[in-house]
Amino acid sequence: MTDDDKKLDRRRFIRNTGLLGLTGLVGAKIAQAGDVAFLADDVTYGKEASGAIPTYPNIEQPFGNGTRQLVSGYPGKRPMIRLTTRPPQLETPFSAFDEGVLTPNDAFYVRYHGAPFPAAVDANAFRLSIGGNVARSLTLSLSDLKTKFPIREIVAVCECSGNGRGFSQPRVKGGQYANGAMGNARWTGVRLKDVLNAAGVRAGSVQISMNGLDAPSEDGPDFVKALNMTQVMDDNEEVMLAFQMNGADLPLLNGFPLRVVVPGYYATYWVKHINKISVLKTPLDNFYMSTAYRIPDNACACVPPGEKPASTVPINRLNVRSFFTSISDGSEVLAGYPTTIKGIAFDGGSGIRSVQVSEDDGLNWTDAKLSPSLGRYSFQEWTHNFIPTQAGQYKLKVRAISNNLETQPEVAPWNPSGYMRNVVEAISVNVV
Repeated sequence: MTDDDKKLDRRRFIRNTGLLGLTGLVGAKIAQAGDVAFLADDVTYGKEASGAIPTYPNIEQPFGNGTRQLVSGYPGKRPMIRLTTRPPQLETPFSAFDEGVLTPNDAFYVRYHGAPFPAAVDANAFRLSIGGNVARSLTLSLSDLKTKFPIREIVAVCECSGNGRGFSQPRVKGGQYANGAMGNARWTGVRLKDVLNAAGVRAGSVQISMNGLDAPSEDGPDFVKALNMTQVMDDNEEVMLAFQMNGADLPLLNGFPLRVVVPGYYATYWVKHINKISVLKTPLDNFYMSTAYRIPDNACACVPPGEKPASTVPINRLNVRSFFTSISDGSEVLAGYPTTIKGIAFDGGSGIRSVQVSEDDGLNWTDAKLSPSLGRYSFQEWTHNFIPTQAGQYKLKVRAISNNLETQPEVAPWNPSGYMRNVVEAISVNVV
């Protein structure tokens, strides 16, 4: 077997997916070698069963160069905001977050680091290998995972490290997302700890590396991530291998048939299509751990705008955030009538203590009403009764306070990668 054959085999995408097929793709170039099938070139999406190619108004994100296309035709997805085609980066239209505390699967954002990307995966042929510093190497099918280990469920937010990057001032490199590179889902699967215990982790193990079926771009680094062994084996962390999302199989573009779920941590660790886990005796030293996805090594993960940090650490837990979902900047409401404003908040796993809303640009704050929680890693829904007494423009703000007493800053912290934005969100409302 040649080196190229080995690369193809390691990241293979297998045919015959049933509902997760290639419907909706126009001009797709599919490379095949034996049981390998993956999209090898740029793809035009948008053709529907009728043969028509729908068109949508452009999305205007509220920052420089913020014009985006709303596109359809991606497998398992409603119309989404497209940042790039190769690899696919699809942002959730923000209105989806007002549909409920769980983000619909067909609206969940998509982020890949390289192309080619998956065309199809046969769940029956799929295997997960566990090796490295273990007593016995394992090769597990999906059936093995579903029948040999306790099934777990957890509701958790998956948020891209660069969510909100488009708002950075000064601007930074990377995908220019607004605030739709996040989602909240009920994940079903097995604990990674239970699978590792079945393999028998040997003494001296410090990390696990995680690799998936998605392939690197030509001459680009493979997307391989690592978690500390203490984190994986700690019952409080609840790291999972998930095969379902909101009660259904994972969408193809969100990791079908198996992905890592790391509640409370940024999505860079949530490896999709995972098929290889290695237990390591030394920390993983590669591009995606030693160079990319690193933040300034200080409490705010920030530096003065335009400067470089003296030292960095790998990005880790989500910070606290909150958003308006039922009302947007420039909305109109009636004076003298109550308007129920809704929103969401979340943090890295301590849970939300309170959400506060200001109707006067931050001079005064009122506690919003919190809905019953779906868990400490979930979106926390909140409502606020807004009764403006007179016409005019109102500046509304929202901030969340976590159980760890972390809150959102009034001024957005800055770092060279545009990571971890969590500034107090503000909108203007016109009262008529």
